[in-house]
Amino acid sequence: MANKRDVYITEVALRDGSHAIAHQYTVEQVVKVTKGLNDAGVPYIEVSHGDGLAGSSLQYGLSRTNEMELIEAAVSVADKAKIAVLLLPGIGTVKELKEAAKLGAKMARIATHVTEADVAPQHIAAAKELGMETVGFLMMSHMAPVEKLVEQAKLMESYGADTVYVVDSAGALLPYQVRERIRALKQSLKVNIGFHGHNNLSLAVANSLVAIEEGATRIDGSVRCLGAGAGNTQTEVLVAVLDKLGISTGIDMYQMMDLAEEVVAPILQKPQEITRESLVLGYAGVYSSFALHAKRAAEKFGVDARDILVELGKRKTVGGQEDLIYDVAAEMAKIKMPQKV
Repeated sequence: MANKRDVYITEVALRDGSHAIAHQYTVEQVVKVTKGLNDAGVPYIEVSHGDGLAGSSLQYGLSRTNEMELIEAAVSVADKAKIAVLLLPGIGTVKELKEAAKLGAKMARIATHVTEADVAPQHIAAAKELGMETVGFLMMSHMAPVEKLVEQAKLMESYGADTVYVVDSAGALLPYQVRERIRALKQSLKVNIGFHGHNNLSLAVANSLVAIEEGATRIDGSVRCLGAGAGNTQTEVLVAVLDKLGISTGIDMYQMMDLAEEVVAPILQKPQEITRESLVLGYAGVYSSFALHAKRAAEKFGVDARDILVELGKRKTVGGQEDLIYDVAAEMAKIKMPQKV
């Protein structure tokens, strides 16, 4: 990289942010956002369906535009930044990974539930064979004890991951919990450590700072906070805070501010803020992309979306179990209905 960086930021608005706009990105929008991020000095830009490669489906939400078209468009205007893709084994396959690499994607982020790293070896191996920088992405990291997280992170490292991430998918981790997790990984692994936060408890920036203090050098951010639930760590805010701390990201703060205000803000269907539902996501510890599904299920069955999310948290529901959201809502509706005498 041309600029010296203490921390490498991966921008996730064109992947995680897809959840916030029901996966309706156009080629024109992706080109504009990618060009702005590239010109501002962002080193990695993730482009995929919100649930990763091949995520476009009735279950996860249909994309307006084929994600391969979006990846190709992003690559075409990123002369400095590397385009990254997310892949969840079981949703995406090596076939999609090869297609993305052929189009010019340079980083593969292989995402599994925090206790299921063992489904990732073939995908990580394939990414390495394709010459891609490879990340092990341990989602819902709050759901496993620190010892289990370390065990799973070591598996990701053993498969060939260049970086392993603590992923706070639900925005449920408190700062001390981030600290103990990043510290444990830093002590146990030789590869880079990363952190991906969500803002459901208004802690995304704080948690990212704690992660950096403990040695994480790869941090995810999303311009204008665009992401699932209450959004991710807001990139332009994180860049400003790190600049005040004397920590270099190599990113132009003013350009990020302008991009957020002039290009990304108009894309948002509504302001990215901490709503009742997204706050409950963090409180209950459930996957951030559940918010929209829970809201729809609540309207359909006449129950409170918050009750659905809290119940899902009690059941330790994870990504891939979206159908359960409607089952829970239906059960609640039955309990609510007065019994016929």
